[in-house]
Amino acid sequence: MAPEQRVLRSDSRSLATARWCARSGWPVHPLAAGRKTPAGNCETCRAPGHTSQGCECLGAGRWCHGFHAATLDLARIDQWWGSDPSLGVGVACGPAGLVVVDVDAHQQRLPDRDRLLPGIPISADIDLTGLANGFDTLAVLAALRGVTSPADDDTTLRVRTPSGGLHVWYRAHRGHRWQCSAGSGAGRALAWQVDVRAHGGYIVAPGTTTRAGTYIPVGPVREPAPLPDWLARELERTGHLPPAHVPAPRPVPPRARQAVIAAGGGRQTAARALGTVLAEVAGCAAVPEGAAFSEKLNRAAYTAGGLVAAGHLTETEAGNILKEVAERARPGQERRYTPIIRGGLSAGSRRPLSPGRQP
Repeated sequence: MAPEQRVLRSDSRSLATARWCARSGWPVHPLAAGRKTPAGNCETCRAPGHTSQGCECLGAGRWCHGFHAATLDLARIDQWWGSDPSLGVGVACGPAGLVVVDVDAHQQRLPDRDRLLPGIPISADIDLTGLANGFDTLAVLAALRGVTSPADDDTTLRVRTPSGGLHVWYRAHRGHRWQCSAGSGAGRALAWQVDVRAHGGYIVAPGTTTRAGTYIPVGPVREPAPLPDWLARELERTGHLPPAHVPAPRPVPPRARQAVIAAGGGRQTAARALGTVLAEVAGCAAVPEGAAFSEKLNRAAYTAGGLVAAGHLTETEAGNILKEVAERARPGQERRYTPIIRGGLSAGSRRPLSPGRQP
């Protein structure tokens, strides 16, 4: 079958894929038809020097700026993929709370030993015969730590890529703003031919078809498992967790505090969860940029939506609380934060938050 035909057959699945991701709490954005890169910007956003910061297109619901436009809003998703079903589906990893290990299987010459596992010396007397790609280097790292390689982790969502690689999806640790890496290039790296997709990046959704082929889930698991502790330590060791900026404590607004108390009623776990995420949003007021405001507000809205579904709050109360906190953190940016709140509440409402379950 020709690549163009494969793309055409995927058209009817794109909207369903985007909606499934959004219902899982993973903000989505369109990818160019048949490709794994974001859909193109409008003419204004293509102008030299133009950035996503303050761009009116994002507030207006356009898909400019790739993962910066990602949303959970089902109405917007229907509009985007309904108008062009040939678009692929990308997931913004940071707002989705995801860390995805991207294992490549490229035919490349083996690099110097000090680049195979950054920070871990490999002596000259060790035979590297047979080591050929990211699957191998990741397996060596896992063997050194006495654990199962993520590529073989059948407890989490794994997706085979058209090039023969593998995407291994995990849920990020709460409060950790993991950063993307550039594989074996300069800067942070986990292993040769092993990239990390996290905050500041996106991943192709399972089921998406490009001209190269389809991203196919491996096995029956469709949910990301929590990021393993050993892998979190490796990511921190290799520079994927920047030093935390600790702003001055910000109080949660009075109305939000009252909601936390109201959500208690014998369900203290849920109440604490709401209070924690609201405080994280409020704390963004001390950091004008780079505070992961959208990511934190999305998590708060998702948590509040779960409380609404469980009967601890009304939808109106939740919306008002979130808007109050968001306005204090980002005054005058209602067009930016309103879609985030609406989408997060909608996604969270599909998963009632019980006392023993963290969002």
